[in-house]
Amino acid sequence: MNGQSSVRLSGVEKRFGDLVAVRSIDLDIAAGEFFSVIGPSGCGKTTTLRMIAGFERPTRGTIEIAGREVSGLPPYRRPVNTVFQSYALFPHLDVFENVAFGLREARVPRAELRRRVAEAISLAQLQGREQAKPNQLSGGQQQRVALARALVNRPEVLLLDEPLGSLDLKLRKEMQAQLKDMQREVGITFVYVTHDQEEAFSMSDRVAVMNHGQLEQVGLPEDVYRRPMTPFVASFVGLANRLAGRIASPEPGGRYQVDLDHLGRRLAHGPPGLAAGAPVLVVVRPEDLRLTPAADIQAGRAAATVVDAAFLGAHRTVRLDAGALGQLVAIGRGQAAAGPDDKVAVSWADDDAWIVPETAGS
Repeated sequence: MNGQSSVRLSGVEKRFGDLVAVRSIDLDIAAGEFFSVIGPSGCGKTTTLRMIAGFERPTRGTIEIAGREVSGLPPYRRPVNTVFQSYALFPHLDVFENVAFGLREARVPRAELRRRVAEAISLAQLQGREQAKPNQLSGGQQQRVALARALVNRPEVLLLDEPLGSLDLKLRKEMQAQLKDMQREVGITFVYVTHDQEEAFSMSDRVAVMNHGQLEQVGLPEDVYRRPMTPFVASFVGLANRLAGRIASPEPGGRYQVDLDHLGRRLAHGPPGLAAGAPVLVVVRPEDLRLTPAADIQAGRAAATVVDAAFLGAHRTVRLDAGALGQLVAIGRGQAAAGPDDKVAVSWADDDAWIVPETAGS
């Protein structure tokens, strides 16, 4: 990945009659970046992808690919290829001919065609399956054929719309690793739309979170998870314990004293510029909650009752009733001993608490 822009959206808006599907998006995606867009159904992520691909035209704003304005160009004149969830393979063609289809349409010389198809098939780990028809392949193999068919054309940008959505969980995990390996090897910009947050976070250089047609936050996966900028991102990405309070005073190093409702004053990190008295949410992720015996309850710790505990293999999830603080969730960190109706003390480290302005987002 380098500093050059591969895809740039400037003030992009898309309306369908009175419905505003995408609202004034400004976005730069770097060349060679694996960039994912996540969000709830109907948030505008697929519409945004379709506008980059050329299947939809923006109502307002411009789209540039590799420095060229393409907003009015049809899909076949844009340096992009798209892989859909359905794969759309030709059932009557074997693997070789499916991959070669775009090159034949472009009248690429035979020797170059065979070389490029062989390279793409090797990249997709489909050697030995060149003569197989789609109905003779597994779901994962069909998905790799679709990827090879797109990559063989050497697009500037590869657009992927829920490409792993029809695969079972185990195969999805395998394909996530293979897809990231392929992207690193070819160095092409990937723009990936998915509803699966874990999938996006595990593969992406950066992630965008969309809601109601707007970009709520764009950043490194860890930043989006650990430092959400709006209440929506805090609640949508992963699990989050959200505690209401008000800023008491700023501290050095991007920290604040916060008066939490029903708990008292605590220290937490947050974005710059928050004023004393501002209403906020303090977000603590479930894996950062610590449960100890009820006898440990003291200032800054909350009393809670275990509602239930579920064993999930790698960790245990504990749901808690913290009275006026509401329902909390804890994961891992010695939670194995906690069972239904147990009384516990709940605490967390100051460095694990992040402040979200309550008036931001939705």
